[in-house]
Amino acid sequence: MIEAVMIWNEPNNKSHWDFEIDPEWSGFAEMARLAGQAVAAESSELVRVLGGISPIDPLFIQNMQGKGVLDQMDAVAVHGFPLDWNHWMLDEWPDKLAEIEAVTELPVWVSEVGVSTFGAEEVQDFGLQRTAELLIGRAPRIHWYSLYDLPRAWPATTRHREAEGSSYYRHFYMGLLREDGSPKRALQRFADLTPELGICQWFHFEDHRLEDAVRWLRRLGVKHLRTGLSWADAYRPNALAWFDRQMSALEDFEVTLTFCFTPEERGVEPHYTSPPLIPEEFADFCAALTRRYAGDGAAPDLEPVSTSRVA
Repeated sequence: MIEAVMIWNEPNNKSHWDFEIDPEWSGFAEMARLAGQAVAAESSELVRVLGGISPIDPLFIQNMQGKGVLDQMDAVAVHGFPLDWNHWMLDEWPDKLAEIEAVTELPVWVSEVGVSTFGAEEVQDFGLQRTAELLIGRAPRIHWYSLYDLPRAWPATTRHREAEGSSYYRHFYMGLLREDGSPKRALQRFADLTPELGICQWFHFEDHRLEDAVRWLRRLGVKHLRTGLSWADAYRPNALAWFDRQMSALEDFEVTLTFCFTPEERGVEPHYTSPPLIPEEFADFCAALTRRYAGDGAAPDLEPVSTSRVA
């Protein structure tokens, strides 16, 4: 079942939203407000979550409050990777949550937290244990990132390779399972921490790992799963068939479904991080897929690829 819809992913991170095009996030705010309203119109029961922020920045949350975005949300979310990328220490997690709680009355979710095995699997094992100690009981939802390592043949498209040194390559080692599906040291510890800990696992378009992932999630006792459906993918041939396959496979979990990524054809610039030319089109996408997978209305179909919008 779908328990929540998340509007975008890391909107204050240039790898996910181009704030050089939209420096005050006014375009993002309009798009997010419209999307929140559209989701609520399709299903009043769904929790609407503002896309998890990275870095954890209370000023961004205040900006969204001032622009009316939080009026259309039921929770906000944060992402943190202090052992890999952030400039703060692991034990500061409670303080980081408190910074956001100080500027909003909405619940604060942790929709991505994880540790890479880039240097040693023991680091991930320790990080998982300490993260659980710091966050379980402190945040309503905690999604560990992630189940699988990113296949090395796939670029980490949100990142910048050599310019980031080891930071780029850490993206490929965030899983509890290696690329070949074999378990890492921390996997058993994670199983001991479910269902309090959930998983964030992104699936690429027509991802070959989907069915195997479901088997592992069940085996590990996962209850809460965060994943996404890409607006950009709606422009691909057979998009709706893939969306249906993915959501059918995940129907036994309480899913937080993230809607994000601008189709190149519909952006101010031809890139998935671009603000859309027409923000209502993203809201239409959110409404249609909410209606299809979590609402009471008739299931939508995709319009022809010439327009490539979910209706």
